[in-house]
Amino acid sequence: MDLRHQKVGGHLPEPEPSPACKQGTPGALTPAFLPSFLCSRKPEELKDLAPGTNPPFLLFNRELKTDFIKIEEFLEQTLCPPTYPHLSPKYKESFDVGSDIFAKFSAYIKNSRKEANSNLEKALLREFQRLDQYLTTPLPEEIDQDSVEDITISKRKFLDGDHLTLADCNLLPKLHIIKIAAKKYRDFEIPADMTGVWRYLNNAYACDEFSHTCPADEEIVHTYASVARKMT
Repeated sequence: MDLRHQKVGGHLPEPEPSPACKQGTPGALTPAFLPSFLCSRKPEELKDLAPGTNPPFLLFNRELKTDFIKIEEFLEQTLCPPTYPHLSPKYKESFDVGSDIFAKFSAYIKNSRKEANSNLEKALLREFQRLDQYLTTPLPEEIDQDSVEDITISKRKFLDGDHLTLADCNLLPKLHIIKIAAKKYRDFEIPADMTGVWRYLNNAYACDEFSHTCPADEEIVHTYASVARKMT
């Protein structure tokens, strides 16, 4: 059965965003990102598709899947080579490198104690530095052992190479939310010298799969208005 006719739904964190897939050109499946919306304003069509179910979910052959891990496993098992590429990253580090960044951001944005703000910001920056280092370090496949040139800076587009994987589907929505909410409520900006992170984000924004499904900045600001704590 063609998965172009299946339905996947998603919502804006908190809780965290979840990955999905999107059919692009015929015969080509690319990782994509769930269209986001506030849980309090779920579109009526989602209520009709899966009554009483909160996103994320996937409806396939009238079978409803609501656990995003099970959704990922199903997509990997159903949409597999040779017809479709693997969605999982080749390198384990691609999944691990951003695993703590949203937790650090949440602690930072929810903190109301002025004396704790500096340490929480430093903790968030350390996670960004870790991500930046990973993105600027060449992957093994980027290094040509027969070349006389030493490649010291990676030029890849995404975490695991030049193609989106589930690791990107998991991390990129979080980075976008952090960029908007942290600037609005903590005047925090991702440092300009983190060239790996900015290259990664700019490559993502250039992809329709990501840019067309990002929540509007105003929606992020509205959602986090009740999450961000005022300093005392």
